Amino acid sequence: MTEFLLGVRLLFGTGRGNRIRFFLMAAGGSVGVCCLALVLTVPAILDAHDGRAAARQPVTSAGGPADGTLVLQRSDAYGSKSFTRVFVAGGAQGTRTPPPGLRELPRAGEVFVSPRVHDLLREAPAVSALLPGRETGVIHPAGLAHPDELYAYIGTTRARIAEEGRTLKGFGYSYAPFPAVEPSTLTDVRFALATLVLLPLAIFLSVCARLSAAGRMRRLAALRLLGLSKRGIQRVNAAETVVAALLGAVLGLGEYWLLNQVMSRAGLPGLRWYPGDGALSATTVVVCLIGCPALAWFVGRKSARDASANPLAVRRTAVPRPPSRWGGLLLVVGLGIVCGYCATGLTGHPASSVGVNALLVVAGVVLTGLGLVLTLPLLSYLVAGRLARSTQSLTLNLAMRRNEAEPGSAMRVVTGLVLLVYAASLAQGVLIQLEQVTRPSGPAQDYSLHLSALTARQQRELAHVPGVRSQAVMMDSWVDLDAPRAEAALSSSATALVATCAQLDRMVRSSAGCVDGKVMRLVDPNSSLGSDLRPGSSFRFRFHVDGGKDRNVDLTLPAGQIVYSGYAASAAGNAVLLVPPSALPADARPRDAELVLTSSSDPDQVRRVLDGIAAVAPIAEIELVGLNVQGLEQISVVETLLALGMIMGLVIGVAAFLVSVTDRAVERRAQVTAVTLIGARARTMRAVQCAQVVLPLSVGLVLALVAGKLAESSYLITGGGAVRWDLPGLPLLVLAAVGVVAAATVGSLPLVGRRIDPELIRRD
Repeated sequence: MTEFLLGVRLLFGTGRGNRIRFFLMAAGGSVGVCCLALVLTVPAILDAHDGRAAARQPVTSAGGPADGTLVLQRSDAYGSKSFTRVFVAGGAQGTRTPPPGLRELPRAGEVFVSPRVHDLLREAPAVSALLPGRETGVIHPAGLAHPDELYAYIGTTRARIAEEGRTLKGFGYSYAPFPAVEPSTLTDVRFALATLVLLPLAIFLSVCARLSAAGRMRRLAALRLLGLSKRGIQRVNAAETVVAALLGAVLGLGEYWLLNQVMSRAGLPGLRWYPGDGALSATTVVVCLIGCPALAWFVGRKSARDASANPLAVRRTAVPRPPSRWGGLLLVVGLGIVCGYCATGLTGHPASSVGVNALLVVAGVVLTGLGLVLTLPLLSYLVAGRLARSTQSLTLNLAMRRNEAEPGSAMRVVTGLVLLVYAASLAQGVLIQLEQVTRPSGPAQDYSLHLSALTARQQRELAHVPGVRSQAVMMDSWVDLDAPRAEAALSSSATALVATCAQLDRMVRSSAGCVDGKVMRLVDPNSSLGSDLRPGSSFRFRFHVDGGKDRNVDLTLPAGQIVYSGYAASAAGNAVLLVPPSALPADARPRDAELVLTSSSDPDQVRRVLDGIAAVAPIAEIELVGLNVQGLEQISVVETLLALGMIMGLVIGVAAFLVSVTDRAVERRAQVTAVTLIGARARTMRAVQCAQVVLPLSVGLVLALVAGKLAESSYLITGGGAVRWDLPGLPLLVLAAVGVVAAATVGSLPLVGRRIDPELIRRD
């Protein structure tokens, strides 16, 4: 305890510079702990979302009391969000246990809505058509997955839902029907967050624990020469590193609490949660308050080893030993693993991510990142020694001799930036992999709406929704089911696409042979649809005339055909006829028809189109061809989590650079002053300081680009996607590396000031 108190007195009693460095360590550690708490809390937020969604899920059975409570659940799309409505019809013998968020089940004519639906009814009154009854109350947070959810309980009569309703037994499933993120996708997200945040975070916290290392080691060596034991040296050093880390952990948890309050209320794109969902758990608090000081103690213990073992060498600034080569072994092992998986891709037999391969890929990526960090001091030492012996430049010689004497000093500055580029390369791979899994397979997305639910004005306005590039009508031929040969006629029915040639081109991948103004046959060589139909077959289509008698139009299958190539999920793939709009009655609308809109398949574009459709026709039922709204919401959540991870990785990398460069500026003032006093010009010293940082940084960035691309390729190959080699992403990484070098150059300039203070070269 005496040594610990001595360390505290040395910490606060050895000048303003040491106190500044202490608070710098604490501030840097608080940023890291805040990011760590955020990463650890993300799974809890998603679990809370899924837990509430599972707890309100109706448990039903096909049988039950004749007068039991009936329930019917509908999930439709309202814009880019899912709108869930639960119809409840009470019975004399049925359960009356309410779901979470309600005090009682709604009676006939009563409607309980979520707060977002409550606001929506004021913004778009037409939505009330989806909610037959009067608004009676609001669902409490316990019954909602997130604050912006569109959810409603509607009381109705048994007669209305008798055909489709099921007997209600209670509420609560063991799993969510539509999880916030699918388990397989969540694995990729966790891998991305671990790579983008946790690996740079561990390095950043280690950098914070190593601040002012040279000055502290000199003080510890002096205490060792005065007779303090080796164990006592460890305790004195722990007083500085552990206390700073503990203070940083407490500040970081406080920063996270404030951040959670702000973010939960403001929300992120596609992800909203209640403040209680992101509350700090006991596990998170223990990890932050114990894990971070433990890491600082381990790093401080390792750095104090030289001061306790050979204090004279530390006090007299003896030539240090070369950096360890064990870091290179980790890099070789990591690169060996990722290169092995890259080789499987080159041979045409890519490895899968099943079984042990999943663990090996993650191990290879982590070992490559750790090895990259631990190898940088050795590479800097070797390159600096070779350049110093061969160069004739005074500036380069001074810079390289300093890097050769203290290879770890410049490394603390550049490590965070090198890891930032390495993590950015991996982030590209994760985004590509998730894009292949979650996005539609084609570049186009179709939306289908029942034409009978739209007015002529709404149909015209939907064609001008921003993002819609094509509009067509899909109509089915009519078959008289009362006719003697109804079954044969039904098997030969047809679907016609009412569109121009230009509209067809925008709906399919390619088409050939289309002639405007003519009814033509649609043929897809990759589909057998309509192959049994013969030219001359006639199909009857029914049309509704406002204020008049319905009309029938007979269309004959022509010999002229359009050969087209459709997308995997496209409404046009169901049609065998292309009918120009001019061939139909101008004053009639087809019955048994749907309006089809086409846009880009980019998720952001799909959301904008869906929101535009909701603004024009708020109660129309929208079918996303080949995609569901729940999947679109999951894409939004995944993109938000990855963006959050990349932002945290950027914050950690920049924070590591700022903390390290500030500490280096304070620590190196004595050496800079000494060289300046013997005649070196300020311009020369600035060039020296820049070269000391830029050269090892450039070496590290080149290695990070190569290692990052290999790690990214191994991840993509084992993922089984169509993209294995992300060559288009290389220019962006090179540009980012150039920007990192420029930032490091600017950050090195403040090391040389305008004033010379000879007091700085006095021994402490």
